[in-house]
Amino acid sequence: MSWTAGRRVPSVDDVLLLPLAAPAAATPAPVTSLLAGLLTSLGLIVAIGAQNAFVLRQGVRREHVVPVVLVCIGADALLMGAGIAGLGPLVAAHPTALAVARWGGAAFLLGYALLAALRARRPARLDPATEGPATLRAVLAACLGFTFLNPHVYLDTVVLVGSLAHQQPSAWMFGVGAAAGSALWFSTLGFGATRLRPLFARPRAWQVLDLVIAVVMATLAVTLLVG
Repeated sequence: MSWTAGRRVPSVDDVLLLPLAAPAAATPAPVTSLLAGLLTSLGLIVAIGAQNAFVLRQGVRREHVVPVVLVCIGADALLMGAGIAGLGPLVAAHPTALAVARWGGAAFLLGYALLAALRARRPARLDPATEGPATLRAVLAACLGFTFLNPHVYLDTVVLVGSLAHQQPSAWMFGVGAAAGSALWFSTLGFGATRLRPLFARPRAWQVLDLVIAVVMATLAVTLLVG
């Protein structure tokens, strides 16, 4: 340490030790909760599942992508908000309702798996240029089915997110982060899938995709029935 003209001039040692001497600024609680919600949401939904497979297929086809993505984001935000508001314990306390959803969801998934397998058997019909586009009503009905007929959705969003939110300094900021994670994922999946369009110009690629979707849907259906 040195002094010049009555003023103290920091030495090199002072500069190097300054970060160690100064107290670290604490991250604000709302920001911590928001980041925790974002990471939790991404950890829950970034996986191969019925809803993700459906969004991917619609994205590759460039068919009603915006409504599908908005429905998925809105449904997640609604269910997460309901869980934070206190619906989680109510859902967990009614196993009968979850059982009904499990059987209904399994039937829905098996039906869609069958349709995907049938599409895969006819590669010539898998080219979007020759296959007529599905109506918006049919696409939204399927999207809502994948969203609300899967009991795992309620366990992940309403029960799990709702419970974790109240362990954070700011429960609703955790919910905002979780909803942001959902929006980020479904937007990336739906709109990013268009980059795969050149690959899926070949009927063979559509055949492989539908076979994968059929296996995923059937596996999830069996998991629901035996779980």
